[in-house]
Amino acid sequence: MNSPAAGAPWRNANKVTIPSLLLCFCAVLPALAATDANAIMAAVYKQDSSRDMTMRAVLDIYAQDGTSSKKQFTLSRLGAAGDSKTLLRFTGPEEIRGVALLSVNTKGATDRQWLYTPAIDRVRPISARELSEKFAGSDFTYEDVEERVLDDFIYTLIDQDDTIENHKTYKIQATPISPDKSQYKYIYLWVAQDVPVILAAQMYDQGGVLIREMHASQLKKVSGMWGARKVEMISPADKTRTTLTIEEIHFNLPLDEKLFTPEGLAASGEEHAAKHAPAAH
Repeated sequence: MNSPAAGAPWRNANKVTIPSLLLCFCAVLPALAATDANAIMAAVYKQDSSRDMTMRAVLDIYAQDGTSSKKQFTLSRLGAAGDSKTLLRFTGPEEIRGVALLSVNTKGATDRQWLYTPAIDRVRPISARELSEKFAGSDFTYEDVEERVLDDFIYTLIDQDDTIENHKTYKIQATPISPDKSQYKYIYLWVAQDVPVILAAQMYDQGGVLIREMHASQLKKVSGMWGARKVEMISPADKTRTTLTIEEIHFNLPLDEKLFTPEGLAASGEEHAAKHAPAAH
């Protein structure tokens, strides 16, 4: 098989999992039973042994009419994947600079998210009904950028003969354990057999309609871990797409834990706004 088919000004921050953004950074896939879908996905989730991660990336958003816009951001993760806090903050363009999203993922608990908007200097929680809304006008939704954990889904191996980007893959169906906590009825994942990276995904809504596709490419090894440097999300019905390009990534750097709280989100947002405020004349 070939890779699955590709497919307004800032108003609010209408979610790096995507399958979660963090799933792109993993080490070499060990030999395992080809029929054990759960073991295959466990390798994707658990091989990342980093304590924290910081990256700089760009979103290129393409509208139906072919016009495009660019948004830059940084993403930091504190803690191990699956039991962590992530902080995404936009650095450009000017109208979105300083907008930040804090996601807290705790084992055994529902993920929590808070959005900071500097224009009104406000931190507010993201509600469950907002998970399917587009994040920052992109083709990623809030649910797509929150971190997922292995136990959020039931996995079934569908096929292991498809080839994507010269990688033989495992095709796996991931079905949410709690249907009321996801906009997706199920997701098809294509995992490379030689490295534990998700190369493609197809997301289906509760009616079984394909609403989103993901493609990962430009694999690169950083700090001993393989990952995709480019992730494209496509909305077939809307005929729009968004490309996420990772420009720089670092692991195991000291991070200030105080920033990864709703209170720290507002404080750091104010400092960020002040730092980038136009100079007085």
